[in-house]
Amino acid sequence: MGSGQVTDWQGKHVTVAGLGVSGVPAAKVLHARGAIVTVVNDGDDARAREQAAELEALGVTVRLGDGATLPAGTELIVTAPGWKPDKPLFQAARAAGIEIWGDVELAWRLRGPDAAPWLAVTGTNGKTTTVQMLASILKAAGLRTAAVGNIGVSLLDAVLGDEEYDVLAVELSSYQLHWAPSLRAHSAAVLNLAPDHLDWHGSMEAYAKDKGRVYEGNRVACVYNVADKLTEELVREADVEEGCRAIGFTLGAPGPSQLGVVDGILVDRAFVENRQKNAQELAEVSDVNPPAPHNIANALAAAALARAFGVPPTAVRDGLRNFTPDAHRIAHVADVDGVAYIDDSKATNTHAAEASLASYESIVWIAGGLAKGATFDELVAKSAKRLRGVVLIGADRALIRDALARHAPEVPVVDLDRTDTGAMLAAVQEARRLAVAGDTVLLAPACASMDMFANYNKRGDAFAQAVRELGA
Repeated sequence: MGSGQVTDWQGKHVTVAGLGVSGVPAAKVLHARGAIVTVVNDGDDARAREQAAELEALGVTVRLGDGATLPAGTELIVTAPGWKPDKPLFQAARAAGIEIWGDVELAWRLRGPDAAPWLAVTGTNGKTTTVQMLASILKAAGLRTAAVGNIGVSLLDAVLGDEEYDVLAVELSSYQLHWAPSLRAHSAAVLNLAPDHLDWHGSMEAYAKDKGRVYEGNRVACVYNVADKLTEELVREADVEEGCRAIGFTLGAPGPSQLGVVDGILVDRAFVENRQKNAQELAEVSDVNPPAPHNIANALAAAALARAFGVPPTAVRDGLRNFTPDAHRIAHVADVDGVAYIDDSKATNTHAAEASLASYESIVWIAGGLAKGATFDELVAKSAKRLRGVVLIGADRALIRDALARHAPEVPVVDLDRTDTGAMLAAVQEARRLAVAGDTVLLAPACASMDMFANYNKRGDAFAQAVRELGA
């Protein structure tokens, strides 16, 4: 199965690795095209049995509780993105010369000849917001589009559904890119790179390499972050189509072939006539919601991809104005006694928390949770001067406490030795005690939530509920 489209699935033995949000649709699509599909899944819980029953009713074979053994006769594996590359199933496949695709690769191969091009976004933080901003800008230009990928709407549904699109705004994770060797976007952006998911990729180098795959074969623009040299290096290493350009975005004044900010205006010096001398105004910083520095960077990246697709400047402005961010992303919950309470539960790693902390001057910081192998010295050292106080929660809070002792010893720290769900109300009450009028109480945990909450949404909801109880 080379890099071309596979048109004849009839009788092909395909093993789908993993049920879940990508495995079930992949199995159904392949089965409907005449493939002989076997699904293997590590788990054997109630949810898995329910999904297995649904697939078995169609005639798909499902093996629960055994995701390690390669089914006899397998000609191709289609995997859920989260499955690690070192799993025994994949080692056996590689030894037998069997290709491994992810759901993104499958969607890419199943596109029709006149399919909508993809504008792709990856990066450690800001992907979802940037893709949603991009979709909003494209819609403002009158284009038929959707925000898809690692974001809700599955790429398979977008590619195979009845809806016709002019262009797709695609969010891609490092996992998805790892398993998508033939993907070729119209244009793509890597927003930033910071250590994340290293337990999965094995090293920062491998993680960066997988992110960089998004640039392979780009036709028009490879968008990079001027402030993040790693992203520019990935552009240099990418094998792109002749004429494809490197386009930078910066929070400072842009040079030629860059988008940036001048006197509160987002400007384009990349997609204009005579970019040595000219700049095109796109929008005002106040059109970006919220206008925090890292979110302005997201807006510039979205604008760069939209401009690469030929969108007019007015659509950038209108699209940004029309955009409302998802919950739990630097969301203002309430002001209580002159103190602002901000929910950025989505800041699940140090890089996101650093961007969040940089948005406010005087902060009582609520942090902690599952560290996922992260270290906190750099984050604390960079943010120390903004911290009025810190309240720590969650399983790995000692790591942050130790970093605070090293880099911000004068900042008062409340260490809540609790992981029950009522801990959030206690944390908010402690934060209120530390804060004075003009401060910001910021939930930007720099950690994952699963030690105490089902997900970051539930953690943010608990924070907002606690703040409302304060106000009452």
